[in-house]
Amino acid sequence: MAVYGYVRVSSTDQNEDRQMLAMRGLEIPSNHIYVDKQSGKDFARPSYKSLMRKIKAGDLIYVLSIDRLGRNYDEIQNQWRVLTKERGVDVAVLDMPLLDTRLNKDLMGTFIADLALQILSFVAHSERDSIRKRQAEGIAAAKARGVRFGRPLLDLPDNFHELMKLWEYGDLMTKDFMALTGMTESTLYRRLREFQAIKGGR
Repeated sequence: MAVYGYVRVSSTDQNEDRQMLAMRGLEIPSNHIYVDKQSGKDFARPSYKSLMRKIKAGDLIYVLSIDRLGRNYDEIQNQWRVLTKERGVDVAVLDMPLLDTRLNKDLMGTFIADLALQILSFVAHSERDSIRKRQAEGIAAAKARGVRFGRPLLDLPDNFHELMKLWEYGDLMTKDFMALTGMTESTLYRRLREFQAIKGGR
């Protein structure tokens, strides 16, 4: 049995240290850790595809949380089925012990794991959709009020957390994040670090 780790962040300027630390804590060899810096909206990711070519029945894949695997409900469900049923691979989600296919392989255990997967993947998908919707509504409302994007703001805007999430998911470019907040690049990254430290980061 080979053990692998899968790590995903949504953009090249997002930090994957927390996920890498978790994988190294499991003593997974560095050449068995696959990292993608891409949105979780689908599974067309270079490293994930490489991992799929590498794995074989009986192998084990660790992922920190279900949203690191993906954020599209149907895609998560399908890939989970492909991995566990078609490919015969075990998957362990570190942040959710119920999602560990090595455990409770009886009917009740499988039912509970499937239910947890459906709920968590739905939440991941819904969170992404709601943030995108609120962000679009916020931009439209600001434009209607005559707000000029790019003005320097002394305080964080009310929707900074939502913008940050959208940026993490890869749905908001850094330059657009800067424009919407009126911050320079260095200020934006400094405020992101401060904000993530307060919120616990990712």
